[in-house]
Amino acid sequence: MARQTWTNRLTYILTVAGATIGFGATWRFPYLVGENGGGAYVLTFIIVMLLVGIPIILVENVIGRRAQCNSVDAFVLSLKNKAGTNPLWKIVGYLGLLGAFGILAYYMVIGAWVISYIVHIAMGALGIDGGLDLSVPITKEITESFYNENIENSPFVITLCTIFFVWINWLILRNGVIKGIERSVKYLMPLLFLCLIVMVGRNLTLDNAGEGIKFYLMPDFSKITPQLFLDVLGQVFFALSLGFGVMITLSSHLSNNEDMVKTATITGVINTVIAVMAGFMIFPSLFSVNLAPDSGPSLVFKSLPIAFSEMHFGNFFAIVFFLLLVIAALTTSLTIYQVIISVLFEKFKIRLKGAINISLIGVFIFGNIPCIMAYGPWRDVRFINRNIFDAFDFISGNICFVLTALGATLFVGWVMKDEAKAELDNNGLMKQKITNMWFNYVKYVVPFIILAIFIYGLI
Repeated sequence: MARQTWTNRLTYILTVAGATIGFGATWRFPYLVGENGGGAYVLTFIIVMLLVGIPIILVENVIGRRAQCNSVDAFVLSLKNKAGTNPLWKIVGYLGLLGAFGILAYYMVIGAWVISYIVHIAMGALGIDGGLDLSVPITKEITESFYNENIENSPFVITLCTIFFVWINWLILRNGVIKGIERSVKYLMPLLFLCLIVMVGRNLTLDNAGEGIKFYLMPDFSKITPQLFLDVLGQVFFALSLGFGVMITLSSHLSNNEDMVKTATITGVINTVIAVMAGFMIFPSLFSVNLAPDSGPSLVFKSLPIAFSEMHFGNFFAIVFFLLLVIAALTTSLTIYQVIISVLFEKFKIRLKGAINISLIGVFIFGNIPCIMAYGPWRDVRFINRNIFDAFDFISGNICFVLTALGATLFVGWVMKDEAKAELDNNGLMKQKITNMWFNYVKYVVPFIILAIFIYGLI
């Protein structure tokens, strides 16, 4: 049976944008900006996205479209001379698969936190006991108490919210790549953009918003250090879903007539624009009520509700904001699940429905439940000196993703060689001016950049 391909370039770009615009852009990027001095981080992020992010997108696109299969077998089937290919290259694909499992383990739980906030804010707006009412100003003590009681120490409720989030993913994934993911993203992405525009428009009109914009956009060049550069490199990997098979899987359904350079560039630009817009959504609101921007991962959950409570219609705008986060998380989780599903379906010949159920239930039992318990009953369980939640994050983000990206880059530069260039040029039908420059850059420069990220991430 012929492999399904994306209906058109727009739906592919929207799907890839959905895969990359998740918590990396809407949650992780803003708090890292706040921790690293604002504008210096933003400027470095944009530069690294262009110089490193887009070239590595092309690496995974070349492998995926050439192979037209799952992200494990792609490291053999992307070569015409398959007989001469060392099957050990599949280890790179399995590393990416492990990373996909690791990120879903905690990613779905963060999605559950967001859903819990939406429910409790709605309850507060309706005057229901136990809700979080943002129609009147609240303090940091209130948000911290709410977070401790309803997120960290409420495993039953968070488990229910996680099940609900997994169920939404299941409803979409059971219809397949094109009927399920593509069709849903066509509606979800415009809704995400609408929520984002509403929030940015509202926050730019707040009192003292200009101070937030100044912090966000005016770079302090003294803060641009090698450490900052390496931090940004890691964020670009996270933001672009690089290193865990997503780009390989999605591009395996890409038409042979598609211009991959153009689509990769558009993907990088859209991700950058959304991440930058997320900052415009957050920092003006923080500075409008004199909140510190450097509160770390808890910025969204503990600091922003205070800012919303100082706004007119605070409950409404808070719900819109958290709805934006959950949509962004959904468009990403769908594509990460698809990495695992495609391997089970294509490589291990498990029926599609069975592959979907095994993927979602397996991640829930062995990943989501431990991460939920990591802040409650299992808070004292430590692995590599971290709780379970943080261990999943560290292993997937600092080891699996980076090694997979390194392996993919070496595979393209030293194994695929001319076949990689031929694929980028659509086998001579769409020759790119940058093909040789991109290939040499990927072969000789990018591996050293990735190694630097890996070594730094382990320190």
